[in-house]
Amino acid sequence: MSHEALQIGLVAGEASGDLLGAALIDALRARLPGVRCVGLTGERMRAAGCESLGDCSELAVMGLVEPLRHLPRLLRLRSRLRREFLSRGIDVFIGVDSPAFNLGLARSLRARGLRTLQYVSPQVWAWRPGRIPGIAAAVDAVLCLLPFEPRCYAAQPVRAEFVGHPLADQVPLESQRVAARQRLGLPVDAEVIAVLPGSRMGEVQRLGADFAAATVDYQRGPGPAMFIAPMASAAVAQVFEAQCRQAGANIRLLERSADDALAAADAALVASGTASLQALLHGCPMVVAYRLAPLTAFLVRDLRLVKLRHFSLPNLLAGEELVPEFFQEAVTPQALAAALRNILARRAELAPLRERFAQIHRTLRRDAAASAARVVLEVSGRSAA
Repeated sequence: MSHEALQIGLVAGEASGDLLGAALIDALRARLPGVRCVGLTGERMRAAGCESLGDCSELAVMGLVEPLRHLPRLLRLRSRLRREFLSRGIDVFIGVDSPAFNLGLARSLRARGLRTLQYVSPQVWAWRPGRIPGIAAAVDAVLCLLPFEPRCYAAQPVRAEFVGHPLADQVPLESQRVAARQRLGLPVDAEVIAVLPGSRMGEVQRLGADFAAATVDYQRGPGPAMFIAPMASAAVAQVFEAQCRQAGANIRLLERSADDALAAADAALVASGTASLQALLHGCPMVVAYRLAPLTAFLVRDLRLVKLRHFSLPNLLAGEELVPEFFQEAVTPQALAAALRNILARRAELAPLRERFAQIHRTLRRDAAASAARVVLEVSGRSAA
């Protein structure tokens, strides 16, 4: 290995990948100050000093079927990035999430002698475990965010390491309820329910109307509640605001602020995914919903591509049903409102649930960026300064 500065190519998918990538770059620089980074970035990776070859929003495509119509564009992008990385002589490639895009790129770069890593394991524990040998052939290491993921790779000639989940590092172990309510201007004693219909446009289009209608149904119950909804972007807020108007829902929309909303709330109604993990980390009881595009849902359920008892992260991490979850046509305003009422009717009994959440939080809290940086440098053959 050359004694010149280590050059790393990164490709991040979406805002979550941008966050992971930026924290990883900072952690790499802390260990090896001369490291140089270049790749497909978001604003946070650029702020961390990564030279940008394009914006990570180009990979924001969701589902099993939906990406097919974007395939020609994505293949052109992958070819361009491959040429750029090879011409710049990078030493290591790190695919940050977006495995459908990144693993193919990693495979072709590894064939040219580069070290390659995948940061965030594909959900091979949920569906298509047959991908595992292909992943192992594409990368030198898989950096896993969840503690049960390395077991999936045990039979393969690839390093798979649990580095912890960055969200668990960011969210304090102690309750932030009072401070969060003060920041949001919420009364200390009000019943507050957070509503998170998703960060992607497709999620909000599929779930938002039912979430808004669920809050209307809930208000027909015994006590009034205040509803707050942190919005991931202005575009998502515009769609959800229209859905709220149509349902006659009185929900206060917040600009981002998901952490404060979940810290402040007595309960939450969330789209499955990162929001359910955020709710867990804030000790917030929740109802989780998931709805896919119809064709994707047919492939997942009716063709049994997914063989899980649970789909929400709190239940997957616990190995049992800690929180109620609703899939596809089971997502109705009435069912969601009833599940929220059930949670808040027994709030005096929620201490064991919060303790389970706290246990999971402690397990996931590993200083993920520093742990990931350590593995990257070990794989690259460079030691920290």
